[in-house]
Amino acid sequence: MLREFAMPDVGEGLTEAEVVTWNVAAGDVVTVNQILCEIETAKAAVELPSPYAGTVGKLLVEPGQTVTVGSPIISIETAEAAPAPEPVDEEEGAKIGEPGKDGRIANLVGYGPRPGSVTRRPRRGAASPAAPAPTPAEPVPAAPAPAAPAAPSQPQREPTAVGSTVPLAKPPVRKLARDLGVDLRAVTPSGAGGVITREDVQAHAAAPPELQDGHLPAAGLREGGHAATGSGVRREPIRGVRKHTAAAMVSSAFTAPHVTEFLAVDVTETMALRDRLRATREYTDVKLTPLAFVAKAVCLAARRTPSVNAHWDEAAGEIVFYDRMQLGIAAATPRGLIVPNIRDADLLTLHDLAAALGELTATARAGRTPPADMAGGTFTITNVGVFGVDTGTPILNPGEAGILAVGAIKPTPWVVDGELAVRTVCQLALSFDHRLVDGEQGSRFLADVGALLTDPGLALTW
Repeated sequence: MLREFAMPDVGEGLTEAEVVTWNVAAGDVVTVNQILCEIETAKAAVELPSPYAGTVGKLLVEPGQTVTVGSPIISIETAEAAPAPEPVDEEEGAKIGEPGKDGRIANLVGYGPRPGSVTRRPRRGAASPAAPAPTPAEPVPAAPAPAAPAAPSQPQREPTAVGSTVPLAKPPVRKLARDLGVDLRAVTPSGAGGVITREDVQAHAAAPPELQDGHLPAAGLREGGHAATGSGVRREPIRGVRKHTAAAMVSSAFTAPHVTEFLAVDVTETMALRDRLRATREYTDVKLTPLAFVAKAVCLAARRTPSVNAHWDEAAGEIVFYDRMQLGIAAATPRGLIVPNIRDADLLTLHDLAAALGELTATARAGRTPPADMAGGTFTITNVGVFGVDTGTPILNPGEAGILAVGAIKPTPWVVDGELAVRTVCQLALSFDHRLVDGEQGSRFLADVGALLTDPGLALTW
């Protein structure tokens, strides 16, 4: 029976995803839960496992193609006509597509590129490099003849015309081509079986445009098909995390009326407390950063100003106040800006907040943050100080009432008891939704955060 596997909803109601790479090809034998491909949604990169065991019939979409949820992406020929049992995630005991005990969707197997182990049959026509390679959707005969080594004297395959079949290239080579703005369909392959190598891409990129077989890379075309003048121009599609971030920021900027307030804070005492705590046995197992103190101050200050931990529900005509703080931490990753959340941050101790921040940062940098961890935030902190920036005007994460930007912490001239001294100072910038938070409320919240960072012992009196 020929079964089609459709693009699943990989979490949080996302409506589409891009197929980044295929780990299988037509004719490959696959098993249940074997990784078929890597996809990128608007929030994360994930791997899709096979729900069936059998032989790959066709790849119904090409790498780089964006597919809506529910659209078929691959067909697999199974041995039995009866419906195959639903695969189960062994660790969580959840069926593919269903949440496990920890809330993760079982079809999210890993969250970053990982080479798959696939046994492939010899491709038809692999005996001669002059023969065209099969397209991803072309079925391979059940018993093809073994591939013969290519003779050195045979001519290389002519470059495939733009708009025809997708050339053969490994994922790292495809990424290099995207970075260099090279259209792989215009590259002459030199690898065995007509595979494009890294050297082929680099040589094509270095060649003058008139020597590139009459084809300009897609990155060298302007709107309307006109060639871009000059050199050093690179274009890349707007997709994935970048596309989602852009849409969210535009929606937020032109939906919620933003107000931004600034405050310079003397954090000398907080930094001294951090140094003392680092030397204790209780904090030897975590990396205690200034951001942990800021997170704790935000959670404490929000109790005194509940409107900063709220949501404006336009459809219901209501303001939703949250009992718990789902604290988002803006993180820069190779795929773009993401905002994973620390769940129930207001219930955590300083030690637990430091541990959660360390885990969150490591997971984000590794590209393994699941989409579920980036949903449901109620307040966000963005640390621009790590880049040496003093302050900024942050844009609200859609649906949230406030976002706090933390600037660089550095020695600064400061007046203490009428005397000029050098103190450790940090700039804070708070943006808030003026529909939810009045100026008085926003100012009080920012002042409370600043007071706690100036004198950490003040928390004992609240």
